[in-house]
Amino acid sequence: MKALLVSLLAAATLCQGQQKTPQRPQASPKEQEELETALSEAASSPVEYLRAIEKHLEKYPDSPRKAELERAAARAAMEVNDDRRILLYGERVLARQPDDLQILERVIRALLSGDPKTSSERGLKYARRYEELVRRMQRDSERSGSAASGPDWKMQTDRAIARALTWEARATGNLGRPEEALALARRAFETDPSAEPAREISHWYERLGKPAEAARALADAFTIPDPHTTDADRARDRGRMGELYHQAKGSEAGLGDLVLEAYDRNVALIHTRELKMRANDPNAQLTDPMDFTLSGPDGARLSMAGLKGKVVVFDFWATWCGPCRTQHPLYDRVKQQFRNNPAVVFLSIDTDEDPNAVKPFLAEVQWTEPVYFEDGLSRALKVTSIPTTVVIDRSGKIFSRLNGFVPERFVEMLGQRIRDALGN
Repeated sequence: MKALLVSLLAAATLCQGQQKTPQRPQASPKEQEELETALSEAASSPVEYLRAIEKHLEKYPDSPRKAELERAAARAAMEVNDDRRILLYGERVLARQPDDLQILERVIRALLSGDPKTSSERGLKYARRYEELVRRMQRDSERSGSAASGPDWKMQTDRAIARALTWEARATGNLGRPEEALALARRAFETDPSAEPAREISHWYERLGKPAEAARALADAFTIPDPHTTDADRARDRGRMGELYHQAKGSEAGLGDLVLEAYDRNVALIHTRELKMRANDPNAQLTDPMDFTLSGPDGARLSMAGLKGKVVVFDFWATWCGPCRTQHPLYDRVKQQFRNNPAVVFLSIDTDEDPNAVKPFLAEVQWTEPVYFEDGLSRALKVTSIPTTVVIDRSGKIFSRLNGFVPERFVEMLGQRIRDALGN
């Protein structure tokens, strides 16, 4: 967070002399010094950063950096799950930048977790906007033949559309239209068969007084393969499913058959969908990461086959990941250790659901190294969280994996593992 804010404040100075780049408003030296001091004193706490920004905006309400600071405040509020401030700063950001999907999503969630009578109308408006933006991204990528239009990205954007339809369902039902809400939730599940829209279908069947149908929908949520569903989620789905089934049938007799039927139906559904979407994917049937072809935000392509025989270090990250930003300069320090060794290659792998968010982010934080989309690599390497570092040895096998990082030891640990992979 601190690095991001400092880069925002310094951006105007760094952009001087670049043609066709409008200069941003400059904060006075006194204001900038005060802000940098406050951020330094906040250490690594998002709560303290948020307080520092708010105090600064209170003192400098007409700051020329107000837009950037409010955006940073929205992001800090998102990190600490402060719905009130997400709405306060997020809606200000959206008034200026209505296409910011990350902030748009968190604003929608905050609105729909509050009082439906006062917030669902706004939540519905924003949810429709989110759906419109993602559908436009899909159309534009398909028409242009963009590298970011493969099956993994298609599945990710379908999931984003399904989220929007699920939010629309909740807001619409809250506004007194449960039948319409149920139809929207069904459309969400058809777009992306996953647990969240299945739960929404169940919710509105229950509201409509149809507990048997609600239990069947929860059986879908309970059994469908969904990496975003936790054990706790499944436990809640199982408990509520049993209650609804008992309410409809008078006992839980036959519930096991309902669950098995849902399991068979949904496993087949997901398998068929993935086969269809991956029919033209060059990475679809690959399991060896060194056989993959990766695409970049600018359309560049990288054949991993050309790196066989080298030690390859994968850095899996995303634009929304705060720890990834903290880890980035540590990677730079490790790279310096091997800058004269052509046998070591570092690859920055973005995992964002929205590939269009990557180029603006790279410009904003001034990262200059090549970046590639994961294009199914996460599946092949079984990357389930970020930041994750994977080291591939000269034979093309996984040599080491670091899930997360310890800032004080990361440079030493990764450097030593690379040396070990080299056989040094």
